[in-house]
Amino acid sequence: MISRASFASLLALSLAACSATQTPGGISSASAASGQVEADEALVPYYDGLRERVTLPVAPAGAALPGEGTTLTRIAFGSCNHQSRSQHMWAEIMKKNPQMFMLIGDNIYGDSLWEGDADLDSLRDAYAEQAQHPEFAAFRRTVPMMTTWDDHDFGFNDGGADFAFRRWSEDIYETFWNSPQAVRDRPGVYESRMFGPEGQRVQVLILDTRYFRSSFERYPFTEERPPLGPYVPARDASKTMLGNAQWQWLSQELAKPADLRLVVSSIQVITNAHDYESWEQLPAERERLMQALDGANGGGMLLLTGDRHAGGIYRTMLGGDELWELTSSSLNLAFNNTAANTAREPDPTRVTDLISEENFGTIDIDWAGKAFTMRLFGNQGETRAERTVRWSAR
Repeated sequence: MISRASFASLLALSLAACSATQTPGGISSASAASGQVEADEALVPYYDGLRERVTLPVAPAGAALPGEGTTLTRIAFGSCNHQSRSQHMWAEIMKKNPQMFMLIGDNIYGDSLWEGDADLDSLRDAYAEQAQHPEFAAFRRTVPMMTTWDDHDFGFNDGGADFAFRRWSEDIYETFWNSPQAVRDRPGVYESRMFGPEGQRVQVLILDTRYFRSSFERYPFTEERPPLGPYVPARDASKTMLGNAQWQWLSQELAKPADLRLVVSSIQVITNAHDYESWEQLPAERERLMQALDGANGGGMLLLTGDRHAGGIYRTMLGGDELWELTSSSLNLAFNNTAANTAREPDPTRVTDLISEENFGTIDIDWAGKAFTMRLFGNQGETRAERTVRWSAR
């Protein structure tokens, strides 16, 4: 007899496939999106019943975020934390005394034991395991947190809008992290916060690069997998990274005046040096992002990214100004061997080594000098990379 979970899986996948129209170039992005919405709706009764039968895990109680009038001078962030590995990095981050910490994706790894069930048991189990760590609980009590997800806490490796169970995954995420009501009230987990008085306003823009994202295009089959990833930039300009509603929201947020903007993307933005997941794989969407950032209502700009299991500092030009990106990954699941990985991935936009041991990042803001200092720290709190940048008023 087929289980309810398996039936729900087959139903969602069948609806998504039947609703997507085939075109000469494959399944159109608009048709695929329509099929996914229908699949989402078909699963609503199943998940309504499931909520009555299961208790979703919740994170340990957390410290409140700084008030809107608080001047921020030190923020920390990181990504890629496996729930079954050492949690030693939380203590190292606390030693830096950040005013808040952003955990920007792969906050747990809930997909590795997933069996394809609609209940997402492995995802819920991974969150429950993370909640039990005393080091994590101590960190939560001390340091306020903001979060977004990446693929391994969204549902499956490199997943996007084609994930049949994304609504349930979002419920699990928002329950665990006690997401703000504005996040709960709309699809996806993107959000924005403004901190500080006029002249010292920091806008934090946290993007969702999973819930709405079109599928990436892959290299044709070869006997040998490409050494730096399986994807090629999409030829289909209708593919989306953020989806229409999130793009509209981002435009509205960038129209607000700010003195410094921190734009969080779970995947890298600037680099063209690899063929894993990045904004490079949707070139029309990356150009749209750059135009949107260039048109922001004043202030400096810094991109914060994760995902790569290695970190570094990147630079490109945005209009007539420098645009910087700080990538921090991983808290406890790193590649290791910085020298080998730096040589393996030459990149003219990266101004540091590719830091391949465990790391986390900080941003220190010097309001008097209109400058921010980016740092990557290792697993004993040692400095691994550092740059100080003055920003223009734009």
